[in-house]
Amino acid sequence: MDALYTAVATATHGREGRAVSSDGRIDLALAMPVELGGNGQGTNPEQLFAAGYAACFGSALGLVGRQAKVDVSEAAVTAEVGIGKQGEGFGLKVTLRVELPDSVDEATGRKLVETAHQVCPYSNATRGNIDVDLVIE
Repeated sequence: MDALYTAVATATHGREGRAVSSDGRIDLALAMPVELGGNGQGTNPEQLFAAGYAACFGSALGLVGRQAKVDVSEAAVTAEVGIGKQGEGFGLKVTLRVELPDSVDEATGRKLVETAHQVCPYSNATRGNIDVDLVIE
């Protein structure tokens, strides 16, 4: 694959440090969430992954909607990223909650969401590695 764009970010001190993008647009304090024993005084990798996945999936949904001539411009995607023990290490799971406009019927909506799941780079990267549940609301 030839990259059309490459994002660059550096994190220091792991989950208790800082994440900064090469262009300076992201400059965030990182902290373990309270649920994992941290103080919760910063963002965490799961939140960043959820935000990226939700935005990317929304763009993929917009693309397949335009191709199918279905207006999904008012759709909203919420990504829930969970982390937990998996074997000797940790694993992730994702639920994508897609809220479609009322004008999109259930069958069409399901087809668009499933097609977006085939197009989205995050979905392609996680396929076979992370359980991803699609929920249409």
